Amino acid sequence: MTTSTGNTAPTTRTGKAADYLDQRTSVGSAVKEFARKVFPDHWSFLLGEIALYSFVVLILTGIFLTMFFVPSMSLVTYHGPPASMDGQLMSDAFASTLTMSFEVRGGLLMRQIHHWAALIFLAAIVTHMMRVFFTGAFRKPRELNWLVGMLLMILGLAAGFSGYSLPDDVLSGNGLRITDGVVKSIPLIGSYLSYFLFGGEFPGEHIIPRLFTVHILLVPGLILALIALHLFFVVLHKHTQYPGGGRTDKNVVGFPLFPVYVAKAGGFFFVVFGILALMGGTMAINNVWNYGPYDPSPVSAGAQPDWYMLFLEGSLRLMPGGAEFVTWGDFTVPLNVLIPAVVVPGLLFTFLFAYPFVEAAVTKDKREHHVLDRPRNVPVRTGLGVAFLTAFIILALAGSNDLIATHFHMSINAITWAFRVLFFVGPWFAFWVTKRICLGLQRKDRELVLHGHETGRIVRFAHGEYIEVHRPLDEQERWLRVNYPAHAPLEIEPATDARGVRRKGYKKDKQLQRLSRFFYEDRVEPVTPTELAAAHSHGEHDALEGAGHARIEAGAGAGVGGRASSSSRRTGPTSAGPEVPAQ
Repeated sequence: MTTSTGNTAPTTRTGKAADYLDQRTSVGSAVKEFARKVFPDHWSFLLGEIALYSFVVLILTGIFLTMFFVPSMSLVTYHGPPASMDGQLMSDAFASTLTMSFEVRGGLLMRQIHHWAALIFLAAIVTHMMRVFFTGAFRKPRELNWLVGMLLMILGLAAGFSGYSLPDDVLSGNGLRITDGVVKSIPLIGSYLSYFLFGGEFPGEHIIPRLFTVHILLVPGLILALIALHLFFVVLHKHTQYPGGGRTDKNVVGFPLFPVYVAKAGGFFFVVFGILALMGGTMAINNVWNYGPYDPSPVSAGAQPDWYMLFLEGSLRLMPGGAEFVTWGDFTVPLNVLIPAVVVPGLLFTFLFAYPFVEAAVTKDKREHHVLDRPRNVPVRTGLGVAFLTAFIILALAGSNDLIATHFHMSINAITWAFRVLFFVGPWFAFWVTKRICLGLQRKDRELVLHGHETGRIVRFAHGEYIEVHRPLDEQERWLRVNYPAHAPLEIEPATDARGVRRKGYKKDKQLQRLSRFFYEDRVEPVTPTELAAAHSHGEHDALEGAGHARIEAGAGAGVGGRASSSSRRTGPTSAGPEVPAQ
């Protein structure tokens, strides 16, 4: 059967449904264009997919949990398992959590899958952002997508914290108490903001219902919108790719979305789902009945939040308790809470938000970048990233200083002071070491390009000269080591113009120049074609190409008297006389 236009009409139900939809929405052209999108093939690109699939699992399990959870702080007397909780006075939220865990079929499994998926979701986002940072995937035109990723990470923290607080147990209640203290530490508006959040004095009767609304409606809606925007930018800008043969800023080397990546992505989703289900079924987590319902009086030792909030806990533990002062009108500013809980996280996140724009300013680079950097070729960026991670890890470890003290039988005061020193010294030392390692790797790349790989073979010419035979790099390997920009510090115009008038904007340019020197004063230039040609030119050795009968190979342990070069493989007759046996 054909239509009036000559096209064959679909005959199957699926085909007819697709044709019906296409004629009314023109979705076919969009699907066709999207299916042709080419995506590069590298394991690190799966980090973003793990985050996406973990979020899907969160949505599915969250729908199940929402049907049984009661977001109320009304007090009830609980009767049911476990025996330790039977007859206790608790909130409806805590009681429904116990009922869900012990009396709803599959409830405990769903709770644990949901919790593990939340941890994996945030871990995947953090590692994905690390990959983007260290490879420079945030450069033009992807600065906005970097900001979207940062907002997703912050919303992930908000989702995790709001969900973690819902059961209204002792552990989550203490976390909310810390939150109340942090909010109240904000000058001028802190007490009013706390009263607004909790609906009165802590804990009030409204915080659990409000967190429930935030957790199941507000934050997931924003995350879904930002995920859609993030994927739109990925399609719009095309996917980044690692440097390699044939890969430029004008193409993408890989496989089309359909059918290759559709099959891969579908299979990978079930892998992630299966692993999360296995973790939820075999690894107990957040057993709230061990803590009991929230009571402001007990605060147990060894109480830590989930890993993504440990840095904030550690920051609070490291700050000396007496750091506060009284301002006008007997108004107290609690620096012992304000600095570690507001200022330090604010500085860390400001650094991440601002970095792409700072790097663009100090390079004056306006080009589009679709090929990623090798971390070794941007030593300062890599060093800053490692320094940031070092500070984060130190704070996270400090959040468990009591567990470290009890497990290793050490003084908690000594551990705290050690972490205080490490917080200031560790990131600087990590930056310095990382930068030196990156520069050393760049110099190694130069040597490889100029001279090739060592083979351990020593040859001796008839005139007595020894050289080590080096294996030259192939074109792909050489291109990988020379094709990168080595930015130089900015050059600015003089402070005054030709008439001696001070130039407007000179002060700002001078500051950018100083910052660019910090970034690019220490650098290793890539090998140029001229340098490569000079390194492969060895005078009389160039005439040795051909017969190869005037050399005697010696063992790898023989002495080396010649230059190491890829051209050392070319040997031949010379006028130095007959062959001399190797000694």
